[in-house]
Amino acid sequence: MKSLVRNASLSSYVELSQSLGIDPRALMKRVGLDAAGLAVQDRWISGESVIHLLELSAAAARREDFGLLLAERRRFSNLGPISLVIREEPDVRSAIELLVRHEHMYNEMLHAVLSEASGLATLKLRLEPVEAVAARQSIELAVGAFHQVLRNFLGARWQALSVCFTHDAPVDLTTHWRIFGHVVEFDREFNGIVFYGSDLNVPNPMSDPLLRTYVRQYFESIAVSRDTTMPDRVRELIGVLLPTGRCSIEQVACSLGVDRRTVHRHLAASGETFSSLLNATRVQLAQQLVANPRRSLTEISGLLGFSAPSAFSRWFRERFGCSARDWRVRQARQQYLVEE
Repeated sequence: MKSLVRNASLSSYVELSQSLGIDPRALMKRVGLDAAGLAVQDRWISGESVIHLLELSAAAARREDFGLLLAERRRFSNLGPISLVIREEPDVRSAIELLVRHEHMYNEMLHAVLSEASGLATLKLRLEPVEAVAARQSIELAVGAFHQVLRNFLGARWQALSVCFTHDAPVDLTTHWRIFGHVVEFDREFNGIVFYGSDLNVPNPMSDPLLRTYVRQYFESIAVSRDTTMPDRVRELIGVLLPTGRCSIEQVACSLGVDRRTVHRHLAASGETFSSLLNATRVQLAQQLVANPRRSLTEISGLLGFSAPSAFSRWFRERFGCSARDWRVRQARQQYLVEE
């Protein structure tokens, strides 16, 4: 089964691509991704598709530094809920260790190891795609993103002792030197960052001790195991694919890197079917969307993956026992009574 990554891994991808004169939507379509789905950062998509997309984009733009340019646009919040916790950690060491320990919460393909020896700290990063694919851009994106995190804690003038890549050097090193300084090295035995171990002991200037307990409690309530179940993954992918109009078990199986029979088998073992998860997800989303008076029912029909508003109307009446319009009116009336 393919590893997944959060949509946020492609944050600013569309804008960067357009600035370089390439068509992001066409390239995303080639690898089975949909640009509209990027609006929801916490949804999960195929990590292997992201790797292929970045390589295609670098080739189309003729920019060997594409992944690094994307890393430069990353924000702290792109890490998702874990960003709230690491902002309040007391020092750099605890923040980085937290990121390493919970890497599966933002990227299932990423494996990071932090080690210390002889006064030096080494952060090694590797990706584990299912297939042997070129991943230069994704590696540089990952290393660049961690470098950005360290600078957030240690200041804009902080510089690593060395930034290492296993691949060869690009023809133009301008971007690498601008971001990392003249300490970047290629054809090394690992991908990662080497810096003084004492940097890990630097207090976190963003930390608020009074908030730390609260954010830790929040994080523990949402932290997920590395052993995400097949139904969990299918639910996530249904949520991503519904607005595209391509939410089928075939598409879900493709995103997971398995065939449809494998999906059926895993779901059956959990007492679920694809149809049951699809309907449950639609019901949950319908309740949220229909209750919002700013969304038209036609728009909601599309977001729930229906081919026509009439199909959505029939489905809604069967599930809720009334029309979507009547349900919206009832919800508004109940909310009014509560507020009164």
